Amino acid sequence: VLITAGASGIGLATARAFVREGARVMICDIDGAALAALAKSDPQIAQVTCDVADLAAIDALFSTTVSRLGGLDALINNAGIAGPTARCEEIAPDQWDRTLAVNIGGQFNCARVAIPHLRRSANPSIVNLSSAAGRFGFPLRTPYAASKWAVIGFTKTLAIELGEAGIRV
Repeated sequence: VLITAGASGIGLATARAFVREGARVMICDIDGAALAALAKSDPQIAQVTCDVADLAAIDALFSTTVSRLGGLDALINNAGIAGPTARCEEIAPDQWDRTLAVNIGGQFNCARVAIPHLRRSANPSIVNLSSAAGRFGFPLRTPYAASKWAVIGFTKTLAIELGEAGIRV
């Protein structure tokens, strides 16, 4: 199991749950301090630093993950950032771009690289995390809400596209 942004919060709770069930788990995160703490508290969880908005880092992440775990059965696309809090006209384009690059671009690029590995699994799945902002909107948070709406559309589309291969999304 590979979990993005797995060094704290929902990602860490998910990693620990998989470990309790006997899974081999790799997490990635950009937070070096959280990764260092995790290495002490949960040494059975493999880890690597990765910014999911960086294509080269994603390629390295999957190479390391597949090598260390011996394959891939599940991708948990958990990484996301809140982005700016402001009216749309006050948001700098680079803040918009960064939020979408992490929140939906990271999920797309991780899924894109994971799918060939998941096709070789006997029990493959992808879990993409969104939020209520992806269902109802979120005032003063246009990049976040837009990215989380995109996650829902991406997930539904992947479920249709990959269902015939037995990959649950």
